Order: sequence, then structure tokens, then C-alpha cells
Amino acid sequence: MSNVPKIFESEYRFCLILWENEPIASKELVRICKEKLDWSRTTTYTVIKRLAERGVLVQDHTAIRSLVSKDDVQLADLDEFFEKRFEGSLPAFVAAFARHQNLTDDELNEIRRIIQHGDR
Repeated sequence: MSNVPKIFESEYRFCLILWENEPIASKELVRICKEKLDWSRTTTYTVIKRLAERGVLVQDHTAIRSLVSKDDVQLADLDEFFEKRFEGSLPAFVAAFARHQNLTDDELNEIRRIIQHGDR
């Protein structure tokens, strides 16, 4: 996932809007960002430019679309989190998570099922 550009928190909130509405006209994106994020037109265009420069999105004429998926961004963030906080160890993360949650038997069984068979 190292080829996924870093997306910061406010940019991620912007990308959620983009992913939900793409492809989208820049004027419409500005309107939605004003409504949902309380961003000015200038702020929205600055973020569009910054994310385009980093390869997160592309603007074709007036339509904007993403170049990276929500799943790819989330996985890249998880990879970074595991490396920083758990030295890349998923078992260490799961152990820490389980210690601080009141997991039901059903939740534990679902976690086991996912680990054994994937998320089918």
C-alpha cells in the first residue's frame, strides 16, 4: 500500500464526499463541501489542487474523480498504524483490542470466522 498517497484527516473527509458523488462537477463539489464541511470555495479548490498534485484525484475539464479508492486509503492507513503502534504485528493489535473491549461470544466467533475464511 506504500504507493497510496498520504491523505490527512480533513482531506479524508473531503474524499468521502468525492467517493460518494464521483464523477462530480467542481461547482457541485464546492457546494457540497460548503454544506457538509463549512469550507469556502477557495479552501475546496486548494484541497482539489493539493490532492491532484499528489495523485489522489484528477480533474478532467470540470469533472473530478478519484484515482485511489476508499479501500486502498483505509488499508494504507491501517498499514501505517500497525507499523507505528504495533511494530507491524496484527496479533499484538488484536490482543490489545480484545483486552479493552467487552466482546460477546458472537463477536469473538465472527472474528474467528473472518480470520479463518476471510470476510465472505
